[in-house]
Amino acid sequence: MACSTPDRVKVPRQFWIWLRKYELVPAAVLHHAHLPLVAYEDETCLLTTAQFFALWRSIGELSRDPALGLNIGAQVDFAALPLGSLAAYHARNYRDALTRQARFHQLCAPAEMRIQERKDECVIELKWLYAIEEEPPLLLDMCLAVQVELGRRGTQFPIKPKRIDLKQRRERGNVHEAYFNCPIKFRASRNAIVLHSQDLDRPFVTYNADLLEMVQTELEKKAKGCRGETSASEQVKWLLRQMLAGGRPDIADVARELGLSVRTLQRRIVGERTTFRDLLLAVRQELVREYLTQPGIQINEVAFRLGYEDTNSFYRAFRNWEGTTPSHWRTDGREAGVSSLS
Repeated sequence: MACSTPDRVKVPRQFWIWLRKYELVPAAVLHHAHLPLVAYEDETCLLTTAQFFALWRSIGELSRDPALGLNIGAQVDFAALPLGSLAAYHARNYRDALTRQARFHQLCAPAEMRIQERKDECVIELKWLYAIEEEPPLLLDMCLAVQVELGRRGTQFPIKPKRIDLKQRRERGNVHEAYFNCPIKFRASRNAIVLHSQDLDRPFVTYNADLLEMVQTELEKKAKGCRGETSASEQVKWLLRQMLAGGRPDIADVARELGLSVRTLQRRIVGERTTFRDLLLAVRQELVREYLTQPGIQINEVAFRLGYEDTNSFYRAFRNWEGTTPSHWRTDGREAGVSSLS
């Protein structure tokens, strides 16, 4: 299904307070991430997923505390978070809380929270909808810690996951074991929390039926408004970002994913004064700038990820867009110290 959530992340004021607590100056962190200072000065400023990841990578590179993400998650103030998290905190039990988190998570960030329960365990995964790279380790730590902390705070019981799966390799120290108090599987195929199903039925001492009823109504309105704001062009572009990696999606592929006929999708796109070809070009131009700012990606791999049959075709297209070669564009960008996201 296509994403109905725009690629924007609002960084709460509390976040910058946490950074200062850990002796990280917001302006220095933003400068290191090649992000504008307005992200700190203006509370209405929104970041893209790529920018948000860059912010967290910067924090990881400037901080010497491997437990920083876990510590931030453990100290989260649910009352100060968006309505979706507030509703989860006052849910009936842990299962109800996680379900509410998943249902309204995209109102807070362009990410999907997936919950799968089978037999005696429940698996929780978070998928960033616009990500083209793995989420930074400290950000992942914080997100995982928040879900466990929700259960511990709400039930007033020391919830211990059955296991934590992490794609990353083991770092020095045992910070994950210390916080989660459970086995940690490093170099796993996914990033996930695996909970004991029996813990999901634990009641929340913070349950508040009246507050839930009031908050639920507002959340439903926001969710409906969010879905209604998404244009056909935005849905097509989001799908193309997911389908381009090594493939060459056409309008029939996209229409199939949207559950529409090609004619209907074509009519909606034309009604928004664009074409499928223009949208595909726009996505490729957005992605190539993001890829080329990542030094670990070779240019032939960039061509593959953008769906080009060969590197020469990619070079010709890039020269038409930028008037130079990918290598020169990448070099010029590094020398200027400017990211394509700033």
